[in-house]
Amino acid sequence: MPEDPSPTPDTGYSADGVPTFDAVREKIENRYATSLGSAELAADTPEGRTAAEQYDARQRAAAERLAQIRQSMRDDEGDAQ
Repeated sequence: MPEDPSPTPDTGYSADGVPTFDAVREKIENRYATSLGSAELAADTPEGRTAAEQYDARQRAAAERLAQIRQSMRDDEGDAQ
């Protein structure tokens, strides 16, 4: 019986069942690309925009509060001297 000259398809696994480096890298790259795409799509929804606006508002409020605390600490140092 003659051997089949057609190449065997690359399954991404060795004969022992271990994933190849290329297969693992491709899987990681695909998952990363999918997550980036999902994040972009989510940001374009009204809910995503609202969440981003809420996050920005919290960041601004936190920065303002930190500035107030720093100012009060400076004022306290001036009173102590």
